[in-house]
Amino acid sequence: MHGHVAPSALTRRLQRRLGERYLLLVALFGAAQAMGIAVVSVVMVAAFYRPSLTAAAGVTLVGALSAGSTVLLSGLRGRPARRALRTWRATRHPTPKETVEAWHVAATLTWDVYRRNALWVNALGILPPAAAAAWWWDLGWPGLAALCLAGAIPGLYATVLGYSVGEWLMRPVVEEIAAALPDDFVLEPRGMSLRTRLRLVVPAYTTTAAVLVAGLLELGGEYDGAGPTSVRLALTVALALLVGVVLSKELTRLLGVAVTGPVDAVRAQLDLVEAGDYSARAPVLSADEIGALAHAFNRTARGLAERDRVRQEFGTYVDPAIAALILEGAVPGDGFEVEVSMLFCDVRGFTTYAETMPAADVVATLNAIFAEIVSVVEAWGGHVDKFVGDGVVAVFGAPESLVDHADRALSAAVMIVDSVAQGTTGLRVAAGVNTGTVVAGPIGGAGRLNFSVIGDAVNVAARVEAATRQTGDDVLVTAATRDRLVHRHPLVARGPLHLKGRSEPVEVFAPVVSVAGSESWPPTPPTQPSPAATPSPAPPPAR
Repeated sequence: MHGHVAPSALTRRLQRRLGERYLLLVALFGAAQAMGIAVVSVVMVAAFYRPSLTAAAGVTLVGALSAGSTVLLSGLRGRPARRALRTWRATRHPTPKETVEAWHVAATLTWDVYRRNALWVNALGILPPAAAAAWWWDLGWPGLAALCLAGAIPGLYATVLGYSVGEWLMRPVVEEIAAALPDDFVLEPRGMSLRTRLRLVVPAYTTTAAVLVAGLLELGGEYDGAGPTSVRLALTVALALLVGVVLSKELTRLLGVAVTGPVDAVRAQLDLVEAGDYSARAPVLSADEIGALAHAFNRTARGLAERDRVRQEFGTYVDPAIAALILEGAVPGDGFEVEVSMLFCDVRGFTTYAETMPAADVVATLNAIFAEIVSVVEAWGGHVDKFVGDGVVAVFGAPESLVDHADRALSAAVMIVDSVAQGTTGLRVAAGVNTGTVVAGPIGGAGRLNFSVIGDAVNVAARVEAATRQTGDDVLVTAATRDRLVHRHPLVARGPLHLKGRSEPVEVFAPVVSVAGSESWPPTPPTQPSPAATPSPAPPPAR
């Protein structure tokens, strides 16, 4: 997978060095964080009661030890998850199913720990210091109730903050497994959603900040009722700003890691996809909305890669321009009549050649000739309709309507003969061109279709090519093609010829200029498509 949401370099190094013991470090870090919040909470409450320094220190110690020990104990209860991750890492070639299971364990470990333990962890983190303060500060039962209420808000804040920290510390573990995830795995959304986190943390944050500001003002002693109103207001605002900055700094950074980092990673991979790199993948590092977004992006990129592969494979067996039109839905589903110019090419003497050469050489030679023919046909805006033995049938004017389809077919025929003659195969080709109305559309059955054209005009083009053996020309065109030429082309009449399968003779013409080594013939292929690039069932207007 390309790209990653970066945990700190330190956490990555620690995870690589400690292995499965890294999860113990995560639990210890969570315990230390809980102890810090417990200390701040006790100081906040002590500001209202102003106990002696010894009494305040004693309650602070009780709060820190109870909060740290309970959080550490809850973290150590994730031993089965650690065993599952250890098993995955020890497996040399884990199956996709095993990788998905390990990823779900790693991505939801923090959520599972907090879901199972948050209630009793908060209870054991709040009750011991509250009871110690009520006894040590002589507050009685009403004081105990007030202290429990006051401790519940920082406890909620600590839970959300601790969850975010734990999820961030687990990123290196999740990232390691995510690199091996299959694109088509089923993501089961679990964990604390971002919406829930915000719903919990905003009230907890604002309440904690307000109480802490009030406590700090109480510590001032002389503040209550003293000094001008404007001074008290300025002091309150300054303290509120200071507390807000301190409390929100870490929380904002963690929420930014949970939201901004993964979204930036998806955007970076999206830029690669837009540039044509469909192998781009965003790491799926969580089982919440952001993880679902990355997973959806990966499935979309995979679908685009599959479509691109199909397009490339499709273009191998179908004319690339036709394949593009089919994939874009630009080819009519029903057949339609359209006037086109048909070009039929055939390799002269190929049957004799094939009888004397190894099969591999025969195929290689034929493919080399076809490569020359196809490139010229496409250069002139035509499409290869089919390969028939050592012959090629090309159409100009369908599915895109071309006003100058006769000119293009004639120019392509002349250039094909010249290109093959100057090639390395030692063989030559002849070409016949005919213009007429055909039926075009997707033709086939049993779920297999090919865009093709059928009609008498196709058969006549093949017969005209065969007539080149009678006239000794390399290229022959019918009178119908001559009459549809938009530009002037030097032609010489070869008289009416009786073609196989035709009751009436057909008048044919040959280009005047010798094609081999010619500098003026054929003209240069067009650099822009001919007018009207949209399939049309109506033929161009008669000229």
